[in-house]
Amino acid sequence: MIFKPLKALVTAALLSLALPAAGHAADLPPVPDSSDWKFTVAAYGWGAGLNGQIGVFGFQPRDVDISFSDVLENLDFAAMGLAEARKGRFMLGVDATYTNLSASVKTPFGIVAKKIDAANTSLMLTGLAGYALYDTDVARLDIVAGARLWSVNNDFEAKGGLIGSRSWSDGATWVDPLVGAKLRVDLLPKVYLASWAMIGGFGVGSDLMWDLMGGAGYEFTDNVSVFAGYRAMSVDYSNDSFVYDVVQKGPVVAAVFKF
Repeated sequence: MIFKPLKALVTAALLSLALPAAGHAADLPPVPDSSDWKFTVAAYGWGAGLNGQIGVFGFQPRDVDISFSDVLENLDFAAMGLAEARKGRFMLGVDATYTNLSASVKTPFGIVAKKIDAANTSLMLTGLAGYALYDTDVARLDIVAGARLWSVNNDFEAKGGLIGSRSWSDGATWVDPLVGAKLRVDLLPKVYLASWAMIGGFGVGSDLMWDLMGGAGYEFTDNVSVFAGYRAMSVDYSNDSFVYDVVQKGPVVAAVFKF
């Protein structure tokens, strides 16, 4: 009989320890559902110049070296942005840049034509799918694969002179398969590094294309950050009459939003 009160006392002591712990556990926030989709969108500006070789209408390709200040001087419109969706270790992404440039050149003596108006439109649209090989609270490494659509068009219009008014166009649209990797590292609670490296073409569209980007970001909140870095991209494409073998490179600045 002496053991029954002792047993009751021990049971009561155990319950007194377990109940506060259970109440504390009930106050803890639930573990986030990793199956939810997470989205990132960014609007960015790329201060890229261009150099390489461009050939139109079957003529011998000419060397070009256009600085970013030259681009700005002749820029009519530009739009650049990217978006990314993630679920667990899987991701889908899209990146798009579009530019419209124009210039007017007076011809010597103005006999054949008084001037020639030239316009260039360029679209680069990239779609990616990826998987995180490494994913922790500090760093994430994705392998990616996808395709990039290029569309480059050059329009020329001669005005005045002996030929009156005539126009010509030359350009091309093609698709490059690509593979690569993306890396993000959180250095500090509000500072992170981000980069990507991609290569493609492989003779399917262009002979070769590559795209490198790297920089650092600062998070003002969990949902808003700014990013600054540098991007360099190359493509070597040619068909019977059109040659586009160029490198574009320059600083990148972006506003990044997560939701």
